[in-house]
Amino acid sequence: MDIATIIGVISGFALVFIAIFIGGGAGTFVNLPSIMITFGGTFAATLINYPLSDILKTIRVLKKAFKKFELEPHNKINEIVRLAQKARKNGLLAIEEDAKKTGDEFLYRGIKLLADGVDIKEVEDTMRQELSEMEERHRRGQSIFRTMGKFAPAFGMLGTLIGLIQMLRFIETPSQIGPGMAVALVTTFYGLLIANLICLPIAGKLEVLSEEESLLKRIVIEGIKAIHAGETPHVIEEKLKAFLTPSLRKLVYRRRYERVKKV
Repeated sequence: MDIATIIGVISGFALVFIAIFIGGGAGTFVNLPSIMITFGGTFAATLINYPLSDILKTIRVLKKAFKKFELEPHNKINEIVRLAQKARKNGLLAIEEDAKKTGDEFLYRGIKLLADGVDIKEVEDTMRQELSEMEERHRRGQSIFRTMGKFAPAFGMLGTLIGLIQMLRFIETPSQIGPGMAVALVTTFYGLLIANLICLPIAGKLEVLSEEESLLKRIVIEGIKAIHAGETPHVIEEKLKAFLTPSLRKLVYRRRYERVKKV
């Protein structure tokens, strides 16, 4: 599990509810009609906006926001450099099994296509198409949560308007105006809470994960092109490090040094 996401969600809700209890009148924030309007309305509008198949996939997409991924591009570069070293000595066929052992299906498919004699342009086009399809799937998942984040405050306001209209029925009874106003505003509270503590942060987290995964795949594509071109492992390493931040570039050297030291 991704500890940052867990801490963020728990601490966010905890701070909100602690503030509510400190202020007193916590029961005012629990209102069934408000929950029905905000949660139900948001879900219904999302169903209208997207096909049912996409909505059902959101559960699987949601798991990604809470799952910890070891996306380490510096390690990927080291893997590619090791494959390049072996390919220069023994040829492309010799690294096919090594590529499979990395556990990276994307890298393995690219190396396998090269080993099968497929033209490098076709290999690159195939891999870039797969990358493009992955990014599109990720964008769709992000857009669903962003759409929910957009609808939730709107339905919160709708619930507030409904509450205010109902409250006006008791305009001649001042003692009921205050409690009625409080209940009317609860729906706005729900809408803002759903949007800003659940939907929009999850969409942002999914976008970050998607960018990191896309970076890994772009590194793999460039690495496979370089291996096919017969470039030296050192040149390949320097070329792929251009994708990394300065701090991550240092890790490439460190991991290689640690590996050599073990040998």
